Amino acid sequence: MEGLRELVRKHEQWGLRAITVFPAGLSPQVSIDAPQMYPFYAKAIELGLPVFCCAGIPGPRVPAAPQRVELLDQVMYDFPELVLVTRHGCEPWTELMVKLMLKWPGLHYSTSAFSPKHYPQAIVDYANTRGADKVLYAGYFPMDLSLERIMTEMPQVPFTDEVWPRFLRENAMRVLGL
Repeated sequence: MEGLRELVRKHEQWGLRAITVFPAGLSPQVSIDAPQMYPFYAKAIELGLPVFCCAGIPGPRVPAAPQRVELLDQVMYDFPELVLVTRHGCEPWTELMVKLMLKWPGLHYSTSAFSPKHYPQAIVDYANTRGADKVLYAGYFPMDLSLERIMTEMPQVPFTDEVWPRFLRENAMRVLGL
């Protein structure tokens, strides 16, 4: 309950725009679909906030089970109004992530922690076809990727002309209510 109260305080006092979750990085770990997460998902809907959640194999040497991509299916079923944006790649389940985005309107993907030359092909293909409104740019500066590297590699990403403005700006503006 204290975490929920703090969330509401930050939203009211500072205009909090999103909730972020690192399930494998919590101690103890809390799975994407754990009952402890459900009050936060409900509050996110109530406050009109998106949830940004790490999904896929985490970089740190911690168990990956709490971030298995298939766990998103139950969450989105239980919270069809939720806007949830995955972070950190969803690997090795990017094809499954594409299927889930096709299924759930509020489910999105961000490219956080990935160099543009390593964007998964399934995500690039999805953005270029049916998912132009579901894929958001996110870097990893200053944690691991320099802006110079990101911007040097970005022009080689084979997005269509229609996708670029959505990917770089419009999708984030919409999701974050800006």
